[in-house]
Amino acid sequence: MKLRWLLPSIVSAVLISEPARADQPYQFAHQPTVPTAIAQASTPLTAPSATPDLGVLPLGQPLTWLQQRLATYRTRYPAFRTGMFFLDMDNGNYADLNGTQVFPAASIIKLPILVAFFQAVDAGKVRLDETLTMRPEMIASGSGEMQFLRPWSKFSALHTVTQMSVISDNTATNMILRRLGGATVVNQRFRSWGLQQTTIRNWLPDLRGTNTTTPKELVYLLLQLEQGKLLSPQTQQQAFGILTRTKNRKLLAAGVGPGAVIAHKTGDIGFMLGDAGLVRMPSGKRYMAAVIAKTPYDDPKGWDFMRDVSRIVYTYLSQPAPAALEEPRDSNGF
Repeated sequence: MKLRWLLPSIVSAVLISEPARADQPYQFAHQPTVPTAIAQASTPLTAPSATPDLGVLPLGQPLTWLQQRLATYRTRYPAFRTGMFFLDMDNGNYADLNGTQVFPAASIIKLPILVAFFQAVDAGKVRLDETLTMRPEMIASGSGEMQFLRPWSKFSALHTVTQMSVISDNTATNMILRRLGGATVVNQRFRSWGLQQTTIRNWLPDLRGTNTTTPKELVYLLLQLEQGKLLSPQTQQQAFGILTRTKNRKLLAAGVGPGAVIAHKTGDIGFMLGDAGLVRMPSGKRYMAAVIAKTPYDDPKGWDFMRDVSRIVYTYLSQPAPAALEEPRDSNGF
């Protein structure tokens, strides 16, 4: 149930006064462990016109057994159209199943918007403690709680961008997008990172799925973010801190093991489910994942598919290096 009982005046007063602070430390972004060739393929901010070809992005070796296992599992869902890309951060090895296929982005588009926002903070164009006004035309249906507050309510930029990501608030997303200059400006920023298919075409909630992305581009974005190519250390830490607080735990997060931490962004518009993020195991091993599935409308099997794919990958990558070459099994037979 949506929180319709919130008192707008009290909430607004509290949110405006929220300090611009870094979230508590998270151990996602530290010394790079991905091979140098991959890291160097990222686009530096000093050369925004460069657009690396993701099709020839230097990687390690394909995880053949994992790809075959995922392809076999996918046949259980003939009505689904799916794409996924996984990257082992230890060695650059990867699994790619339709990773370059273009899909509706739904709320996953908020991941690159989050990065664009913190780039604007780094550039001094946006302050975390500045006040944003919820104009009536920015109010959006669907996910989020801000839509139930009075028009013209005021919030700090930090609170707004946090709501955009943590509870996937569509109204907050529109406010941030407007503050950054609109879709054209933000799409240009996406292109400067080398993202060719990740595009905003409509304000949220975009229930027709016109905003698009690909699993491989989402992993590439996360790679650049983790390698410190897009944000300063401070805003990088803040971005990852926000992503670890994502409330929706029914997709990739549902398939990771106990003690694992995932910094991610989900999306769901009925006929599409998706999730993209960085997973850190208790052992310290890390990998990146992006999975998108077009499904029959509101098909509950979509949740099962996302959870099981995540579990298969987590189980495989959690094996010791020699064992990972064999066929791992978890308690559910995956």
